[in-house]
Amino acid sequence: MSGSEFESLEKILEKHIPDQELKEVKRILFGKETKKLVLPACAVEAALEGDFELQGYMFEASMEQLRTPRTVRVGLIQNRIVLPTDAPVLDQITALHKRIGEMVDVAAMCGVNIVCFQEAWTMPFAFCTREKEPWTEFAESAEEGYTTRFCQELAKKYNMVVISPILEREEVHNVLWNTAVVVSNSGSVLGKTRKNHIPRVGDFNESTYYMEGNTGHKVFQTQFGRIAVNICYGRHHPLNWFMYSMNGAEIIFNPSATVGGLSEPMWSIEARNAAIANHCFTCGINRVGTEHFNNEFTSGDGKKAHQDFGYFYGSSYVAAPDGSRSPGLSRTRDGLLVTEMDLNLTRQISDKWSFKMTGRYAEYAEELTRATKQDFKPNIIKE
Repeated sequence: MSGSEFESLEKILEKHIPDQELKEVKRILFGKETKKLVLPACAVEAALEGDFELQGYMFEASMEQLRTPRTVRVGLIQNRIVLPTDAPVLDQITALHKRIGEMVDVAAMCGVNIVCFQEAWTMPFAFCTREKEPWTEFAESAEEGYTTRFCQELAKKYNMVVISPILEREEVHNVLWNTAVVVSNSGSVLGKTRKNHIPRVGDFNESTYYMEGNTGHKVFQTQFGRIAVNICYGRHHPLNWFMYSMNGAEIIFNPSATVGGLSEPMWSIEARNAAIANHCFTCGINRVGTEHFNNEFTSGDGKKAHQDFGYFYGSSYVAAPDGSRSPGLSRTRDGLLVTEMDLNLTRQISDKWSFKMTGRYAEYAEELTRATKQDFKPNIIKE
């Protein structure tokens, strides 16, 4: 069996480990068991008809005397591209709008309040090719582009916050950015945030198209909680998660596009660790499928030229501040993961573990400031 073929780690464990041991294995691997959500029959039927996976789980908090539960439902959507990469640009975008629209319809049936799509969801992940055309034609305005207008209609129709990661074209300076647009449930554009960290790893040398973002670590106050978007490669940088949390994020989304041979062993760890360390919920979304391109490309790593750069392994999941996490979506199929979370859990876990209260931020800041100076010398004591 090749790495791209098996459906999920969870299903392999369930197939080969006896039930009694399986419960303990899952406890150690995934933390406290997350209860399954009972989703409407109409949603289950629609997902079956639409040929995508539908899962639902819930993260509970303790009942408090002075605060009522702050329950929110979040939807994560992972998908493969619909048309081949050499189809006309507008046809590819339109086909993806239609596909995602169908999946958001099901999210609405499930009572989702906030939905997040995968990184650069309106296009193939063509940044590996180093070609500018036709890929830069997928770039559009974050405020007025056809994709943002499409998301505004969804948001208004379903009273749902929509997080839409796109390739942005800023018309004034004709600059491209990797951007997540946040559309309020009212239908207005609440704002945008740009990818802070750009990979230069093999095929993922995206600085050919855009550079590091300039929007800092924005947190968006929505009707359903305070949210932030840590785009793709930013998940490898603990301080990136930390700064969103310091700015008050209760849920941090990580829309991504990453392939099996490169990052899969890290995938289940990074967002979960960020949830624990920062007393917040984290949501990792990764696309699925293998995308083929007409022209061969190389990565500057001595390997042969190729026309794809591996399979996107999906496995989208949600992690909670108490160290628990949902099972992942399939590694091979389109999917919608619905999670119900009580945001009161963020403060409850913070009170228990006090990672933020015991953090030595002034000392860290002082030492980091010194470390950025040209004359910096590491604090190493020698005999």
